[in-house]
Parts: sequence; structure tokens; C-alpha cells
Amino acid sequence: MIEWWKKAVVYQIYPRSFYDTNGDGIGDLQGIIEKLDYLKELGIDCIWISPVYDSPQDDNGYDIRDYRKIDKMFGTNEDMDRLLAEAHARGIKVVMDLVVNHTSDEHFWFVESRKSKDNPYRDFYFWKDPKPDGSPPNNWGSMFSGSAWEYDEKTGQYYLHYFSKKQPDLNWENEKVRKEVYDLMKYWMDKGVDGWRMDVIGSISKFLDFPDYELPKGQKYGVGKYHANGPRLHEFIQEMNREVLSKYDCMTVGEAIGSDVEIAKMYTGADRHELNMIFNFEHMDVDTMPGSPAGKWALKPFDLIELKQILSRWQYALSDTGWNALYFENHDQARVVSRWGNDTNYRIECAKAFATILHGLKGTPFIYQGEEIGMVNAKLKLAEYDDIEIRNAYRELVVENHIMSEDEFLTAVRKKGRDNARTPMQWDDTPHAGFTTGTPWLKVNPRYPEINVTKALADPNSIFYYYQSLIKLRHTYNVFVDGRYELLLPNHPYLYVYTRENESEKLLIAANISEHTVSFEKPEGNWGLLLVNYDDTENSTLFRPYEAAIYYMEK
Repeated sequence: MIEWWKKAVVYQIYPRSFYDTNGDGIGDLQGIIEKLDYLKELGIDCIWISPVYDSPQDDNGYDIRDYRKIDKMFGTNEDMDRLLAEAHARGIKVVMDLVVNHTSDEHFWFVESRKSKDNPYRDFYFWKDPKPDGSPPNNWGSMFSGSAWEYDEKTGQYYLHYFSKKQPDLNWENEKVRKEVYDLMKYWMDKGVDGWRMDVIGSISKFLDFPDYELPKGQKYGVGKYHANGPRLHEFIQEMNREVLSKYDCMTVGEAIGSDVEIAKMYTGADRHELNMIFNFEHMDVDTMPGSPAGKWALKPFDLIELKQILSRWQYALSDTGWNALYFENHDQARVVSRWGNDTNYRIECAKAFATILHGLKGTPFIYQGEEIGMVNAKLKLAEYDDIEIRNAYRELVVENHIMSEDEFLTAVRKKGRDNARTPMQWDDTPHAGFTTGTPWLKVNPRYPEINVTKALADPNSIFYYYQSLIKLRHTYNVFVDGRYELLLPNHPYLYVYTRENESEKLLIAANISEHTVSFEKPEGNWGLLLVNYDDTENSTLFRPYEAAIYYMEK
């Protein structure tokens, strides 16, 4: 029997931006409950909810103060219980975010840990002495810029934080830490939570010799191989599986920074008893200049051939062992039509074309809120962005080190900044896009009168109904789930074409990812058309800009 999560389509909700029911400008759990019928109409099987736990909100909830308590900005624990019940009543499963690489510095464990060197909670975190000159223990950098070490005056030591200084990293070497994590997982799963998306799970095992990075001249801090895939990583995850995951019919997807296909096999191989799938980042770097001191903000033009190579490598490598998590957008990635496509002249065709590519692949597709109506990047002013990553990078790259000009940085932020995905969901054309009656926490994308759910539901040719059709196809034809993948035309600069094939069925998926009209001859066979994104398609050998189609053949 095929596991439920292999047939599922998952919809990610970023709660603070989804739907606000009490007018405070922040989305809430009641808002998710009120929109469950909308999600049911879309056809998804599962929702993944970004963190809603009690938090000071330094990193929008990824800094957790109390894992067992819902933050009051989102509602109450009773609201979460009701959300689980209402979702399950509609046949929708619920996956929560597990953030256990780090906590908030306001978590009870850390409050205790920093009190003294002999506090019982001291070794819940990583504390190290300064170097003789008082500088940090090594040159590891934070993912959010600057050093990964923060000096604490009270005890005269530094603590480790891979992200914000208000997100100290947990010490998974400590068995008590692991037991606490497993207990909090059981707490929610016993309430009915159907699985976990595991935030930066690839970083929970540290290199305990804390080696320095070899850095180019002038660079103070390094972020790379020592920030992930530590020596005990898979041992820890196998223990988690043994102690918790194996006892529930659940779905797990790990955020696995620094992973290649061989590491992915270790995470996801059925005989390894770790996770069901992982999010890898390799394909999301096709528009990033490698090796630049500007990191993710160093732009290069989108390259379809490179994208095909990467996606195909992952398809082939995990075809027999493991499983792919399929995504182009999430709360950390900008809108794909703006980033890699054309969000003005061909927004609708482009959104459908990227969706066709993604949903035809082997794996579990993830839809990020608003992707199903073709939401686009928000061209905000620099001061209007809220994200801590953007603020810190601006200070480091523009103000302090002059690596980028302000204009260059703003261009990069408008292309790749995380807040492009975090602007409020666009429900209708009323003020603030129907997201809130108050003042939204983050500015609404100004294109909401044109791009919104109400308009999409009224148009039978909308992106929404195209996504609905893609989901129905996955639920109808087994070949979408179990078919072998084969890439065709690997070096074509504009066409992404591949087949999926099992014992009785065969699919042909083709998309023109360009603004050119190109010729395309289907392989021989009795192909029938399952889905196409132009409503006047004839059986032509020409593919118009961003034209995409799925063909089917019984064998």
C-alpha cells in the first residue's frame, strides 16, 4: 500500500499572513479555521502550519519560548484543538513546524542556563570561553549575518546561535535535551497532529571541535560545511524515529541545509528509519552567483538548463530509495513568477507553467499560500520590509562593508527577499485585500485588486482552478505517484520536457519557460491531452510563451 503522504498535496500556511479575524493586523488560528472550506475546494490533503507557539517573535515565531503553548497573537490552545478537529472533519491532515535546533533566549531553559556555569540547564546550550584576546571561540558566522557567537557578561562566556542572537542553539549531545524534544512532540501528536516539518534539522548535530573556516582575506565569518551534517545527525534522527515517529502514522519533512543527493538518501531511505523526505535548497540557488561575499543576494540570471539538471539529478537519485519534497515557494523563498518568470505580461501562463513542471515530478508537492492564485513579489521600499535577515544583511553588506550599493541590495531583496512571500494573503479587492480590518503587520502587495481569491474563484480559467486540476490528476492517475522520471531535451534553453512511466501508464509533461514561441514535437505515441494552460490550444507543434501541457497514454 502506498503511504498517504506520497499521494498527498500539502498546502503551507504562514499564519500571521493568512487571515485575520480579530482586526489586530495579524493572521490567527480562527482565520485558518474559517478558510478550511476554501482549502477543501482547492483539493489539498494536508496543511503545514508555520510556528504558532508562544514566542517573542524576533524571527517571526521561529524563536520559541514555550513549545506547549499557542502564542496569544494566534489564539489559544483550545483554538488549536478546534483547528485539528475541523481540518480532520474535512479530510485534511495537519502538520506543525518543529523548531528544535534552537529556542528563544526567553525560553525557561535558556533563562536558567545563562544564570551560572553550574546551573543544571547550562549544558542545554553551547557555552565556550573567549579566545585569549576576548574574541569569539571561532569564526563561525550566523545565517543572519555577523558572528554565530554572542558574549554574555554575566558568566564571561559566549553562547552559540546559528541564527539570531535571540535564538541560542540547543545542545543535542545532552540526552535530557533530546528527551524534552521527544516529549513535546508526543504532546502534540497525541492531540492529533499528523506530522512535522522540521526546521533546520540538518544542523542539530554540531562539530564539537569547533574548527575555524578557511576564509578569503577580509571575510570575518564563515557559514558552510560546519553548520550542517554533524557527526551524530543521523543517529539523533534515528533515535527520534524510534522514540516518537515510528509510533504514529505521520508525515515528516526535514529542512536539510547543506544536503546533496547522497545525504538525502541517508535521511529518506526506507531502511534507515529517519524521515519521509527533505527540503533541499540546491535548485533554489540557480539564480545565485556562487562564491560571492554577498551570499544569496548576489544575483545571476535564471538558467533553465541548470534547473533541469538539478531537479533531474534529485529525481533519478531518489527514484528507488527515498522521496522528494517538491517546491518552488515557501515562507523563505520569493514568488516564483517574479523570481524566475514574467509577473507582468505572462503572469497567469507563467504561474501555470511552473505549477505544471512541479506537480508532474515524482514526490510530494507543496503549495505555498497565494501560489494558487499567482501572487507576485512586492516591490516595497527598503524600510517597508520587516525580515530580520534583510535588516541584518543590509547592515553588513551595504552599511558596514560596502560589498553592495543600496540600489543593488534593494534589487536583490525585491527578487529574493523572504518578505515577498510573507505579504498578507489576498482574499478580495477590499482594503488590505480582505486580510484584516485593522492595519496589517506587513504591507499588502499593491497588486491585490488584480490578484485575489474572489477574482480567481469567479474565473473558470484562473490559476486556482488549474491547481485544482493538477491536484485531481495526482489523485486520479497512479503514474503521478509511482511513475519513473525521464528528462527529454536536457540542453534546450526554453523547454522543460519529461516523461513519467509505470507498468500501465505514461505521462508527457512539457512547458515552455520563456517569452519565445518554440517548436515542440511530441514523441511518438497515442497521446491524449490531460491539461493545458492556454484555453485555445490546438494539437500544434508550436509552444507559445509559458505554454505548458500534460499528455497521457495507456500502454
